[in-house]
Amino acid sequence: MGLPLRSLVIAFALVFSSLPPSAAQSAPALERGTAVTDPLALRELDRGPFGLARMLSASSSSNKPFTDDALFALSAITPIRKSLDEEFERYVQRHKAELPNETIGVGPQFDFQLFDRDQLYSQASRFVLAGIVSRMDRAFVAPDSCGEIRLIYRLSEIDAPPVGDHGDHGASARLPMTLNLVLKAKADKADAKGAALTCAAIARRWLESGDWPLAGAALAEKLTSDEGPLVSIGPENIERIETNLQIAHVSQSPGHEFRTDYLLKVFDYNPQAKAFEEATLEDQIDRERLLADEKLRRDFKAWLLDPTHLAEFDRGTVLIPKEFLAKAAIAPTPIGFAASPVQPAFGLVQGEGENPLFSTDDVVTALQKAAAHGINLQNIRSVAGFERRLNDITCAGCHQTRGIGGFHFPGVDWMAAHPSNTLIVPASPHFFGDQVRRRDILAEIRDGKPVDYSRGFSERPQLRGSGELVGTEYDDGWGAHCYGLHAKAGDKAADNDRSFVSWSCAKGLACQVMSEASRMGMCFVANQ
Repeated sequence: MGLPLRSLVIAFALVFSSLPPSAAQSAPALERGTAVTDPLALRELDRGPFGLARMLSASSSSNKPFTDDALFALSAITPIRKSLDEEFERYVQRHKAELPNETIGVGPQFDFQLFDRDQLYSQASRFVLAGIVSRMDRAFVAPDSCGEIRLIYRLSEIDAPPVGDHGDHGASARLPMTLNLVLKAKADKADAKGAALTCAAIARRWLESGDWPLAGAALAEKLTSDEGPLVSIGPENIERIETNLQIAHVSQSPGHEFRTDYLLKVFDYNPQAKAFEEATLEDQIDRERLLADEKLRRDFKAWLLDPTHLAEFDRGTVLIPKEFLAKAAIAPTPIGFAASPVQPAFGLVQGEGENPLFSTDDVVTALQKAAAHGINLQNIRSVAGFERRLNDITCAGCHQTRGIGGFHFPGVDWMAAHPSNTLIVPASPHFFGDQVRRRDILAEIRDGKPVDYSRGFSERPQLRGSGELVGTEYDDGWGAHCYGLHAKAGDKAADNDRSFVSWSCAKGLACQVMSEASRMGMCFVANQ
């Protein structure tokens, strides 16, 4: 994608990231009953039971926050520091091999400006609780745990001056990194209160919290009360840590397109060793190994195209075996609307690269075989749909889609002079667009109904019969992602891709195609 179009896409992304969650629809908020985003409530929870010091250090009985030098000195956390340092070294060495004429280092004098690790390990910074998100929609992964609850922390400088407007609207000095503490929604060994809770009861509590007319300290107290959804959450629930940091960025210049690279890592908690250990990223296909290892690529093709696995892949509930997965991912942003080498699955499907893993015939035959088995695929109805799912099922591909940079939850800034989710949006369009689906799943769990855990493509939300997103930027409103249909007259009408024909725009808007190859674009005001 050339500079003018890339700049256009960046401008739109910035506009969308500045829109408040309520800009496209009236209250109640989309994240009601599925997330905690009230700034002052999060401040109370950070100072109380869910400060990172309390969650990670059994010896910490005070409310004094961890600075990062103390955090990374913990024996449980030192493996994370070692792994991150190794990833930085690999990133630098790969850069020097691939782009020997482009300088790389910490500071504006370099072409590629690295994240400053001194700030990460400093006594002048810490991780601040920036959101709590229910992911009980992931209970299909571990049903006994009722899914996950995520405590999301944002790296912030302590006592630094405000950023931007130094008046009433100045933001706190936050650094481009989040730490996601992933907890079981129901612990294996809960206390007497938590042991009595079922998945249905936990889901009911989350949904009821969305109707509470509370904020600040009152909301924090109710969330952690005997009737609250967080009563059974504690250090014993810890399952893993996920990190996301902007490892490097390139500023826009005559010689460079703007680019930011995000490093994604996962660390499982080992209760026997009492430490976090490097792990594979869920469904993060290791493209380089698959393309280089003939046996591995053959095994992966056979596994994924099996009708049962293909159905799970279509529904977004597939769990790819670890032997095919990577332990780190780099997600470059922004990306365009056409297939690109910066996408995680680029080159795996015929038409991309020189040695694809899946031919067109492979995919068409697999779709036909699934149909013969009576499997009704919801999303993947073409080779292009299969290709798109290969990308958006991965961590990197999802974070490249409708995010704020490489984040889907950069977090609430309650350390600002006047905290406001209107001025600093806590989450991405993709995040807000997925809340209808997540809330529907909570209702099914609460009511004891069969649960539909499926999800659509990352670019378009699954509406589930709700009209809440219709006409918004999250679905088919101004700025939504869309598919440009071929003209109704003529032979090209038959070429409209069955996976995306429903990606239309609301009345008065038209799909402006950004890539003729993919026919993907954005919804804007129709030409009169």
